[in-house]
Amino acid sequence: MVALLSALVISLVSLIGITTLSLNEKTLKNILLYLVSLSAGALLGDAFIHLLPEVVGEIGFGITVSLSTLFGILTFFVIEKILHWHHYHYPHSDVNMHPLAVTNLVGDGFHNLIDGIIIATSYMVNFPTGAATTLAVMLHEIPQEIGDFGVLLHAGLSRGKAIFYNFLTALTAIFGVLLTYLISDQVTGLNNFLVPFAAGGFIYIAGSDLIPEIHKEARTKESFLQLVSLVFGMFLMYLLVFLE
Repeated sequence: MVALLSALVISLVSLIGITTLSLNEKTLKNILLYLVSLSAGALLGDAFIHLLPEVVGEIGFGITVSLSTLFGILTFFVIEKILHWHHYHYPHSDVNMHPLAVTNLVGDGFHNLIDGIIIATSYMVNFPTGAATTLAVMLHEIPQEIGDFGVLLHAGLSRGKAIFYNFLTALTAIFGVLLTYLISDQVTGLNNFLVPFAAGGFIYIAGSDLIPEIHKEARTKESFLQLVSLVFGMFLMYLLVFLE
Protein backbone atom coordinates (compact mmCIF):
# COMPACT_ATOMS: atom_id res chain seq x y z
CA MET A 1 0.00 0.00 0.00
CA VAL A 2 2.81 2.44 0.87
CA ALA A 3 4.52 1.70 -2.44
CA LEU A 4 1.29 2.47 -4.31
CA LEU A 5 0.88 5.78 -2.48
CA SER A 6 4.50 6.64 -3.29
CA ALA A 7 3.92 5.86 -6.98
CA LEU A 8 0.81 8.05 -6.97
CA VAL A 9 2.79 10.96 -5.53
CA ILE A 10 5.42 10.45 -8.22
CA SER A 11 2.67 10.49 -10.87
CA LEU A 12 1.31 13.80 -9.57
CA VAL A 13 4.72 15.38 -10.16
CA SER A 14 3.90 15.23 -13.89
CA LEU A 15 1.30 17.96 -13.31
CA ILE A 16 4.11 20.45 -12.71
CA GLY A 17 3.46 21.65 -16.26
CA ILE A 18 0.41 23.47 -14.89
CA THR A 19 2.81 26.13 -13.59
CA THR A 20 3.37 27.25 -17.19
CA LEU A 21 -0.30 28.12 -17.73
CA SER A 22 0.33 31.59 -16.35
CA LEU A 23 3.01 32.30 -18.98
CA ASN A 24 2.14 34.07 -22.23
CA GLU A 25 2.84 32.40 -25.57
CA LYS A 26 5.91 34.50 -26.35
CA THR A 27 7.60 33.81 -23.00
CA LEU A 28 6.80 30.12 -23.25
CA LYS A 29 8.16 29.92 -26.79
CA ASN A 30 11.41 31.57 -25.68
CA ILE A 31 12.07 28.94 -23.02
CA LEU A 32 10.90 25.86 -24.93
CA LEU A 33 14.26 24.91 -26.44
CA TYR A 34 15.91 25.37 -23.05
CA LEU A 35 13.40 22.91 -21.59
CA VAL A 36 14.17 20.52 -24.45
CA SER A 37 17.89 20.89 -23.66
CA LEU A 38 17.20 20.25 -19.97
CA SER A 39 15.25 17.11 -20.83
CA ALA A 40 18.03 15.83 -23.12
CA GLY A 41 20.58 16.33 -20.35
CA ALA A 42 18.35 14.65 -17.77
CA LEU A 43 17.75 11.64 -20.03
CA LEU A 44 21.44 11.18 -20.81
CA GLY A 45 22.37 11.74 -17.18
CA ASP A 46 19.77 9.24 -16.00
CA ALA A 47 20.99 6.63 -18.48
CA PHE A 48 24.72 6.98 -17.81
CA ILE A 49 24.74 8.05 -14.14
CA HIS A 50 21.86 6.05 -12.67
CA LEU A 51 20.42 3.25 -14.80
CA LEU A 52 23.51 1.68 -16.35
CA PRO A 53 25.72 1.94 -13.22
CA GLU A 54 22.86 0.40 -11.20
CA VAL A 55 22.56 -2.71 -13.35
CA VAL A 56 26.33 -2.99 -13.90
CA GLY A 57 26.76 -2.91 -10.14
CA GLU A 58 24.36 -5.84 -9.89
CA ILE A 59 25.50 -8.14 -12.68
CA GLY A 60 28.64 -6.53 -14.13
CA PHE A 61 29.14 -4.95 -17.54
CA GLY A 62 28.61 -8.00 -19.70
CA ILE A 63 26.87 -8.95 -22.91
CA THR A 64 23.42 -8.90 -21.25
CA VAL A 65 23.70 -5.20 -20.43
CA SER A 66 25.07 -4.36 -23.89
CA LEU A 67 22.39 -6.29 -25.78
CA SER A 68 19.56 -4.98 -23.60
CA THR A 69 20.74 -1.39 -24.14
CA LEU A 70 21.04 -1.90 -27.90
CA PHE A 71 17.62 -3.56 -27.94
CA GLY A 72 16.20 -0.47 -26.25
CA ILE A 73 17.77 1.78 -28.91
CA LEU A 74 16.51 -0.43 -31.75
CA THR A 75 13.02 -0.68 -30.27
CA PHE A 76 12.63 3.08 -30.09
CA PHE A 77 14.07 3.40 -33.60
CA VAL A 78 11.39 1.03 -34.91
CA ILE A 79 8.64 2.82 -32.96
CA GLU A 80 9.71 6.18 -34.38
CA LYS A 81 10.05 4.78 -37.90
CA ILE A 82 6.48 3.46 -37.73
CA LEU A 83 5.25 6.81 -36.42
CA HIS A 84 7.04 8.71 -39.19
CA TRP A 85 5.52 6.34 -41.76
CA HIS A 86 2.05 7.01 -40.34
CA HIS A 87 2.73 10.75 -40.22
CA TYR A 88 3.80 10.72 -43.89
CA HIS A 89 0.97 8.53 -45.24
CA TYR A 90 -1.84 9.95 -43.08
CA PRO A 91 -0.87 13.62 -42.52
CA HIS A 92 -4.46 14.72 -41.82
CA SER A 93 -5.50 11.85 -39.58
CA ASP A 94 -7.47 12.96 -36.49
CA VAL A 95 -5.34 10.70 -34.31
CA ASN A 96 -2.09 11.84 -35.87
CA MET A 97 0.53 13.26 -33.53
CA HIS A 98 4.06 14.47 -34.16
CA PRO A 99 6.48 11.51 -33.90
CA LEU A 100 8.66 13.44 -31.44
CA ALA A 101 5.71 13.77 -29.05
CA VAL A 102 4.80 10.09 -29.27
CA THR A 103 8.34 8.77 -28.82
CA ASN A 104 8.76 11.08 -25.84
CA LEU A 105 5.51 9.84 -24.31
CA VAL A 106 6.45 6.20 -24.91
CA GLY A 107 9.87 6.76 -23.37
CA ASP A 108 8.43 8.65 -20.41
CA GLY A 109 5.80 5.97 -19.85
CA PHE A 110 8.40 3.24 -19.84
CA HIS A 111 10.61 5.31 -17.57
CA ASN A 112 7.78 5.74 -15.05
CA LEU A 113 7.08 2.02 -15.26
CA ILE A 114 10.70 1.44 -14.25
CA ASP A 115 10.31 3.97 -11.43
CA GLY A 116 7.34 2.01 -10.12
CA ILE A 117 9.30 -1.25 -10.27
CA ILE A 118 12.26 0.34 -8.48
CA ILE A 119 10.04 1.85 -5.77
CA ALA A 120 8.23 -1.44 -5.14
CA THR A 121 11.51 -3.36 -5.06
CA SER A 122 12.97 -0.87 -2.58
CA TYR A 123 10.03 -1.19 -0.21
CA MET A 124 10.48 -4.96 -0.34
CA VAL A 125 13.90 -4.40 1.23
CA ASN A 126 12.61 -2.21 4.07
CA PHE A 127 10.62 0.99 4.66
CA PRO A 128 13.58 3.42 5.00
CA THR A 129 15.06 2.18 1.72
CA GLY A 130 11.71 2.57 -0.01
CA ALA A 131 11.17 6.06 1.38
CA ALA A 132 14.68 7.20 0.37
CA THR A 133 14.20 5.78 -3.14
CA THR A 134 10.84 7.55 -3.48
CA LEU A 135 12.43 10.88 -2.54
CA ALA A 136 15.27 10.36 -5.01
CA VAL A 137 12.83 9.44 -7.79
CA MET A 138 10.67 12.49 -7.00
CA LEU A 139 13.63 14.88 -7.18
CA HIS A 140 14.67 13.18 -10.41
CA GLU A 141 11.18 13.50 -11.89
CA ILE A 142 10.79 17.26 -11.36
CA PRO A 143 13.42 18.40 -13.90
CA GLN A 144 12.59 15.58 -16.28
CA GLU A 145 8.83 16.28 -16.24
CA ILE A 146 9.46 19.98 -16.87
CA GLY A 147 11.68 19.02 -19.79
CA ASP A 148 9.19 16.47 -21.12
CA PHE A 149 6.41 19.05 -20.93
CA GLY A 150 8.57 21.40 -22.97
CA VAL A 151 9.20 18.68 -25.56
CA LEU A 152 5.46 18.04 -25.97
CA LEU A 153 4.77 21.76 -26.44
CA HIS A 154 7.64 21.99 -28.92
CA ALA A 155 6.10 19.08 -30.84
CA GLY A 156 2.88 21.05 -31.27
CA LEU A 157 0.60 19.90 -28.45
CA SER A 158 -1.51 22.44 -26.60
CA ARG A 159 -0.72 23.04 -22.93
CA GLY A 160 -3.85 21.20 -21.84
CA LYS A 161 -3.10 18.14 -23.96
CA ALA A 162 0.56 18.15 -22.91
CA ILE A 163 -0.44 18.13 -19.23
CA PHE A 164 -3.06 15.41 -19.81
CA TYR A 165 -0.83 13.05 -21.81
CA ASN A 166 2.10 13.62 -19.49
CA PHE A 167 -0.08 12.65 -16.53
CA LEU A 168 -1.33 9.52 -18.30
CA THR A 169 2.21 8.30 -18.91
CA ALA A 170 3.10 9.09 -15.29
CA LEU A 171 0.40 6.68 -14.10
CA THR A 172 2.45 3.77 -15.46
CA ALA A 173 4.46 4.08 -12.22
CA ILE A 174 1.45 2.65 -10.39
CA PHE A 175 1.26 -0.20 -12.90
CA GLY A 176 4.98 -0.82 -12.29
CA VAL A 177 4.35 -1.26 -8.56
CA LEU A 178 1.45 -3.66 -9.16
CA LEU A 179 3.41 -5.60 -11.78
CA THR A 180 6.36 -6.01 -9.42
CA TYR A 181 4.22 -7.44 -6.64
CA LEU A 182 2.44 -9.77 -9.07
CA ILE A 183 5.49 -11.28 -10.75
CA SER A 184 8.28 -10.81 -8.18
CA ASP A 185 7.96 -14.43 -7.07
CA GLN A 186 7.73 -15.78 -10.62
CA VAL A 187 10.33 -13.84 -12.65
CA THR A 188 13.85 -13.32 -11.33
CA GLY A 189 16.29 -10.78 -12.72
CA LEU A 190 13.61 -8.76 -14.58
CA ASN A 191 15.32 -5.45 -13.74
CA ASN A 192 18.55 -6.74 -15.27
CA PHE A 193 16.82 -6.45 -18.66
CA LEU A 194 14.39 -3.58 -18.09
CA VAL A 195 16.91 -1.10 -16.66
CA PRO A 196 19.44 -1.16 -19.55
CA PHE A 197 16.53 -1.35 -22.03
CA ALA A 198 15.17 1.89 -20.56
CA ALA A 199 18.67 3.42 -20.72
CA GLY A 200 18.85 2.57 -24.42
CA GLY A 201 15.49 4.24 -24.99
CA PHE A 202 16.62 7.39 -23.19
CA ILE A 203 19.87 7.51 -25.17
CA TYR A 204 17.95 7.18 -28.44
CA ILE A 205 15.38 9.87 -27.59
CA ALA A 206 18.05 12.34 -26.43
CA GLY A 207 20.45 11.69 -29.30
CA SER A 208 18.03 11.17 -32.18
CA ASP A 209 15.13 13.49 -31.34
CA LEU A 210 16.04 16.15 -28.80
CA ILE A 211 19.63 17.14 -29.64
CA PRO A 212 18.81 17.62 -33.37
CA GLU A 213 16.01 19.98 -32.28
CA ILE A 214 18.52 21.93 -30.19
CA HIS A 215 20.85 22.25 -33.19
CA LYS A 216 18.16 24.13 -35.12
CA GLU A 217 19.09 27.19 -33.05
CA ALA A 218 22.43 28.55 -34.32
CA ARG A 219 22.68 31.95 -32.60
CA THR A 220 25.65 32.16 -30.22
CA LYS A 221 23.92 33.36 -27.06
CA GLU A 222 20.97 30.99 -27.36
CA SER A 223 23.24 28.07 -28.24
CA PHE A 224 25.36 28.73 -25.16
CA LEU A 225 22.28 28.84 -22.92
CA GLN A 226 21.10 25.56 -24.44
CA LEU A 227 24.48 24.02 -23.61
CA VAL A 228 24.13 25.30 -20.04
CA SER A 229 20.64 23.74 -19.84
CA LEU A 230 21.93 20.44 -21.24
CA VAL A 231 24.78 20.27 -18.74
CA PHE A 232 22.48 21.37 -15.91
CA GLY A 233 20.13 18.47 -16.67
CA MET A 234 23.08 16.07 -16.40
CA PHE A 235 24.32 17.81 -13.25
CA LEU A 236 20.94 17.40 -11.54
CA MET A 237 21.10 13.67 -12.22
CA TYR A 238 24.63 13.61 -10.78
CA LEU A 239 23.52 15.35 -7.59
CA LEU A 240 20.92 12.63 -7.01
CA VAL A 241 23.74 10.09 -6.68
CA PHE A 242 24.39 11.49 -3.20
CA LEU A 243 20.76 10.85 -2.18
CA GLU A 244 20.77 7.17 -3.07
